[in-house]
Amino acid sequence: MTTIGEAIARIRNTVKVVKEDPFITDRNIYFLIKKYGKSLIKREDNQFRLMKISSIFQVLPYIELIDVDKVEAGCIGVYSECYFKRSKDKLPSILDGMFGPIIRTVSSIDGSIEMFRTDPGTWVSITKSTTFKYNTRKYFWYLNGYLYAPNIDWDAVRMEAIFENDTVTCETDPCTLIQDQPINIPEYLFSEVEQFILQELTAGAQVPSDGADDSQNTFR
Repeated sequence: MTTIGEAIARIRNTVKVVKEDPFITDRNIYFLIKKYGKSLIKREDNQFRLMKISSIFQVLPYIELIDVDKVEAGCIGVYSECYFKRSKDKLPSILDGMFGPIIRTVSSIDGSIEMFRTDPGTWVSITKSTTFKYNTRKYFWYLNGYLYAPNIDWDAVRMEAIFENDTVTCETDPCTLIQDQPINIPEYLFSEVEQFILQELTAGAQVPSDGADDSQNTFR
């Protein structure tokens, strides 16, 4: 899997062939990689091509859950004996695709039990079906930046998704540098990313600023 640092070096070498510009920084290049990469990823999601490429998804291995009531979970219409969990903290922003946030899986911590994605209204309807008491599936939904799950007793869940910005999980010390993290763009799309960036830079276009992205990365 190509790392972020390798992707930047690849683009820089391509640009150097046609244009020498000392003001094109690693940060500029990485911004453009993400800009065009996100657009192409959304296109691929619309064509159902992403879910089989596990390497492009980032993992949050331990999302702590807390108890909440049915009102906060968006399930006011539930009248049965149901209870709800919510992610303790707001999740990093998830990239939107054709069907909403691009989430590959939510599961138990060990990955042995995969949850089914739904929404509060659909889940309320499920609870009112005559066969609900035989339904052993685990469900989740994503609402206002939080993950919700009904009728589970777990302390935490695991998630695979494509996030808007880089996420770093410090399971060891020191943390992995951003440059050494894998880039979440399918390899087969990278030539298109290169073409778009080359067109923008060689046309002399102003690289757009993005305070949110710039403030979160360590490139010069």
